[in-house]
Amino acid sequence: MFKPTKITINLIIVSINKANFENSTFGREILNKMIKNALKRLVYLYLNGSVHVAVAVFALVQMTFYFSKIPFDPIVSLLAFSGTLFSYNFIKYADVVYRNRNTLSSDMKWVIGISVIAMITGIICFFMLEPLTQLVTIGFLLLSVLYAIPINPKIPNLRNWAGVKIYIVSLCWAGVSLILPIVNAGVDMTFDIGIKFIQRFLLVLILILIFEIVDLQFDDKRLKTVPQTLGVEKTKKLILLLLIPFYVLEFFKVGFESIQAWNNLVIVTLVWYFTREASPKKSKYFTLFWVESVPIIWWLLVVGENWFS
Repeated sequence: MFKPTKITINLIIVSINKANFENSTFGREILNKMIKNALKRLVYLYLNGSVHVAVAVFALVQMTFYFSKIPFDPIVSLLAFSGTLFSYNFIKYADVVYRNRNTLSSDMKWVIGISVIAMITGIICFFMLEPLTQLVTIGFLLLSVLYAIPINPKIPNLRNWAGVKIYIVSLCWAGVSLILPIVNAGVDMTFDIGIKFIQRFLLVLILILIFEIVDLQFDDKRLKTVPQTLGVEKTKKLILLLLIPFYVLEFFKVGFESIQAWNNLVIVTLVWYFTREASPKKSKYFTLFWVESVPIIWWLLVVGENWFS
């Protein structure tokens, strides 16, 4: 009968440990790969699924509540978030989804899924608004529809009207993030709100110009974007010029607060840096994440100021 020696037993133990180590290593590799793929999908959905830009609009709505002394309104906040997410995805992907409806990637199916959820959420929130706010919302909705869909075959959508796109987008951002919360709360339109509206409009206009610089190599020449018309360097000078009224207007508010002037100075400095770095050679994530983060950073400055005061 075979009697295992001490050496044989040790060899068996070593073999078992080696097998366990290899299995555990293989398991870790599979787990790491799964985590990596999940993170990639989350980042894709967050940026390409327009979640980040929706958070930016949400942030501006919260700033409106804070500066206008309006209590937090979850319905308006959720409407602004979901409406932005759905409208951006519809504008970006509706045509692509229709043309490739039989060969959609799993990532695109996820984008469609969150867009449908956002649409349903937006509709529910709409019917919970005040009647006047509903009318204002319909006005901005019509602008969004005309921006994406042609009126007829001879008249293109507003997105393809040369030189009009940036003003429509800036108007919608300023309106949704400022006018909707103000109207729904029944607050009177004041001089300060007018200044806030101009500041929001200017900030969004500036951010779009940075986008246009980065997208210069991809934009259709018929769009006649500002960088296509003026060139990159002159567009950068225009951005810096627009930053002046954006900042100076703060000092004309009846309810002027010095801390907000300092917050705005941080934003001006940040936008100046992004403008300096903007180039058609930049990665799309430069604008999709960093540039679109400006409103969020602006809001976080206010939150931080309120937290430590």
